[in-house]
Amino acid sequence: MVKLGKYIVIEGTDGTGKSTQTQNIVQRVEQEGLEAIETNEPGGVAISQELRRIIKDGSLARSAFTNILLLSASRRETWLQQSEAALEAGKWIISSRDYTSTLAYQGYGEDVDLDLIEYITLLSTNEKYINPDHRIILDLDDETERARRITERGKLEKLDAFESRQNDFQQKVIEGYREIAKTKGLPVISANQPIEVITQQIWQIIWP
Repeated sequence: MVKLGKYIVIEGTDGTGKSTQTQNIVQRVEQEGLEAIETNEPGGVAISQELRRIIKDGSLARSAFTNILLLSASRRETWLQQSEAALEAGKWIISSRDYTSTLAYQGYGEDVDLDLIEYITLLSTNEKYINPDHRIILDLDDETERARRITERGKLEKLDAFESRQNDFQQKVIEGYREIAKTKGLPVISANQPIEVITQQIWQIIWP
């Protein structure tokens, strides 16, 4: 019988280095002789990538609830088409973001009921998606540094629908993540550390 793979989620606000850490953890898993798949939300399989393009386009006006529906559709297809089967085949899934982002951005940031978000997410996926093996939140308690990182990345890619929002929205999201971590008992790692230090701290949490 094939041993199930592990589902690891790295979460946090824009600018905390989630993508870098996701890549680093994939490499560490592969160094242990296991297969790992790097993914991100919104995104993943082809249709999810198309939905990502729409979600990230700040010029397309829509309601917060529409954002939830678009995000849920994107994660559903990536989960059903890719992640679920990969886990059953013994591969590790290392994801930058999951529905925790929706709780933070649409729940705390855009004032949508958190229970409603949880309900729609469960309808769109399943219990395994809702409860990964590990979910780790990166926290950057330095707004100047966070803005610098986002701006620097914006030289290559224009700021998206959420990165471009005003500071009061960003602060609500940051506080939302902290409240989620507290409520769900999730580990929080400071993102204002050297990259390799953060990678090692994540590894100590996830590696058996």
